[in-house]
Amino acid sequence: MEKIEQPFAELPEALVEEMLSKSEMVGESLHIAFKEIQENKGRIRRQLQDENILKKDTEIGYPGIPTTCGVDGSYAVERLLATDFAACAAVAIEGLTPPSERRHWEKPHHKVLINPEKHDPDTGTVIRGIMMEMELELAAKAPHDIVFLDGSLTTPLIFMNQAINNVLDSDETVIGKSLVEKLGDFLDSYKTVLEAAKSDKLWVSMPKYTTRRELGKKLNWPSHYDDRAILTTILSPGEFTSPVLFEKPDQPWHLKLPSGEVNREFDEIIKRVHVIYYRPHNWTPALRIEIASSIATNNSRIALLLQGVKYQCGTPGIIEPYPLYIADRMVKHLGSAIPAFRQTATKRMTELHQGDVGEIFFNMYSYRTESGR
Repeated sequence: MEKIEQPFAELPEALVEEMLSKSEMVGESLHIAFKEIQENKGRIRRQLQDENILKKDTEIGYPGIPTTCGVDGSYAVERLLATDFAACAAVAIEGLTPPSERRHWEKPHHKVLINPEKHDPDTGTVIRGIMMEMELELAAKAPHDIVFLDGSLTTPLIFMNQAINNVLDSDETVIGKSLVEKLGDFLDSYKTVLEAAKSDKLWVSMPKYTTRRELGKKLNWPSHYDDRAILTTILSPGEFTSPVLFEKPDQPWHLKLPSGEVNREFDEIIKRVHVIYYRPHNWTPALRIEIASSIATNNSRIALLLQGVKYQCGTPGIIEPYPLYIADRMVKHLGSAIPAFRQTATKRMTELHQGDVGEIFFNMYSYRTESGR
């Protein structure tokens, strides 16, 4: 039986009516902004053409269809009476396979960690860092021509900095030890992804949301103009923007290590990262693609990248590359699956316990679940 959605069932009637009336006002405000963009569409398009930024994918050739995979991760922390139930996972999903492909990809294509931890408000930050380690390890080892990562190329460094800071500020924990043990592999994998030095391998990131405005600042667009939103309106199917340098940060991209030393090797690498926007079909928005300088300066590699993106976005209704879409759907279910893992652990505890099992159920009662990617 199909579940009927009733979003207002538990809300007071007066509150719902007021929120609906305010939503209409929001719609009017958003329409004004949308109309402004439509009126400036022609001027912005000419500006992109004059700056030689607007390109057609047909201009750079027709390479063969590449093999692809998408990597994504998720984490969840369930707050129990006696402990925190922490879990994270990362998956790598193969894209739509080209007709000529005959290679076999060895399994498994996932990594997972699940562990009880003492109550700590920063458990989620540390487990998120482990999730990034897992994602990058899978990405670095994937044998495909193009490896898509969800989020920005800077996301792993930001999350890892936060995780290491919390490990340094707290007592030793199982997940903290796990984070530190895999840190060396993380640094190697991250460097591999950022440099994309192998001519036959592309690692690219495709964030759905970002506050960066490389083109907007370069071309002096109003500050409330979002690059991706504007280019979704401007770009025709098959058009892309020539690579522009990643927006410069206010602070250098440094990583404080558990030893107390500061890793500075990623600062110059990230400063050379480029961004392109590509709209492969009329049913997709403009896609933000973050790429290494080794890709941005090579038209053959850009052509291969665009061919891969176009092939993996060939299904109307899926507005991102197919493997990223599937990976995202899979990992989003981790948070909702945590109660099942907790129930399995509770069942095993009752089998081992010789006393009153009621105390076990109290201690394993869930108060809330925090999750994210």
